[in-house]
Amino acid sequence: MLAILMSIALATLDTAIANTALPAIATDLSASPAASVWVINAYQLAAVATLLPLAALGGIVGHRRVFLGGLILFIVSSALCTLSWSLPTLTIARVFQGLGAAAIMSVNAALISSIFSREHLGRGMGMNALVVGVSFAAGPTVASLVLSVAHWPWLFAINLPIGCFALYFAWSALPSTKLSGLPFDRITAILNVITFGALIYSLSQFAQLGSMTSVLIAFTIFLVAGGLMLRREAGHPAPMFPLDLLKRPLFALSAITAVCSFATQGLAFVSLPFFFENVLGRDPVQTGFLMTPWSVVVALIAPFAGRLSDRYPPGLLGGIGLAILCAGMISLAMLPTDPSIMDIVMRMIICGLGFGFFQAPNQKALLISAPPERSSGASGTIATARLIGQATGAALVALSYGISGEHGPVLALTLGACFAAVGSVASGLRLITPNTVAKR
Repeated sequence: MLAILMSIALATLDTAIANTALPAIATDLSASPAASVWVINAYQLAAVATLLPLAALGGIVGHRRVFLGGLILFIVSSALCTLSWSLPTLTIARVFQGLGAAAIMSVNAALISSIFSREHLGRGMGMNALVVGVSFAAGPTVASLVLSVAHWPWLFAINLPIGCFALYFAWSALPSTKLSGLPFDRITAILNVITFGALIYSLSQFAQLGSMTSVLIAFTIFLVAGGLMLRREAGHPAPMFPLDLLKRPLFALSAITAVCSFATQGLAFVSLPFFFENVLGRDPVQTGFLMTPWSVVVALIAPFAGRLSDRYPPGLLGGIGLAILCAGMISLAMLPTDPSIMDIVMRMIICGLGFGFFQAPNQKALLISAPPERSSGASGTIATARLIGQATGAALVALSYGISGEHGPVLALTLGACFAAVGSVASGLRLITPNTVAKR
């Protein structure tokens, strides 16, 4: 379990660090802000596009092999990021880093479910949420502190000792899981990559008010490739895109809840740094500390929420959590013109409390509402829902700025409150949804 948590911390911390360091990277590599965004987009596109194929591969060759391969690739690509001398070389290295992170995240939940019994699975997911919360909390602060004494390549060099340490434990400690015995469908995997890659690209271009021609072409590719993928997998016992699981009402509602909650998080975590620095005049180090309370509270509340999910319905816990998150987002959108530090911190604490109360119970709901033999599909869905939600949130921040200019953060936070409200309703509907959970 330690190796799994360390690897997840590595991937999460790297994402938070790269976002914070983007201005410094752009300046050092003489890249425009628009071009430097590809340091983030390359990682995100590679991760989202390959999560489900890698999750399916985990069921065929073993979750342990996919996890270890992803961890090794992540370490090697982190070294390549450290040695990059231009924006193109760094972007290529980030693609490989995204692939490594996708392999880790795609089977993470499946490995946790193989370690913990169903009765104690909430504790395992709570520990996972704890690590993610701490990593998100530490990311901006670590990046700010490192950049104050060293150049940006050292941010990626941090991954090397942590990654090697995690690999040392993972090599001997990770359990072997039951194989599905099914062949890996390469054509479906390619269609999946095209489908999700085109979706994220079209969403990004639309949000940045790019060429409508490119948006329409990418969206058309998404529809055609997605249709061909679904047609090819019709009747498959373990489809790469988990349509069989999404036909289960409890699983589908849990997935919708996850996308809504992470869209809310994406809207907040992308818009608030701009608000703190450009509107309130805070420096990057202060911004890092102002962002910290949300993630710290998530880290503190997640293990408690995970244990509660072993006793109470995830629909109830998730609904309460997202209602609290909605209230917190509304309070942030209504910040006074010249807020005090305590004004900001209290609102961030409310958001963190709501998000932390939701996360572990919802992940458990996704896992237990799938049959044991489909744990790979459930694990891949958890990671895919998280990344698609975060990508949607980030894209909507760009759109909010395009529509409202300097008032973009207020619009983004309001949209985040709407997503949280929809997620709360979806979570509550699980209380009246028939439970078709298979015994584990």
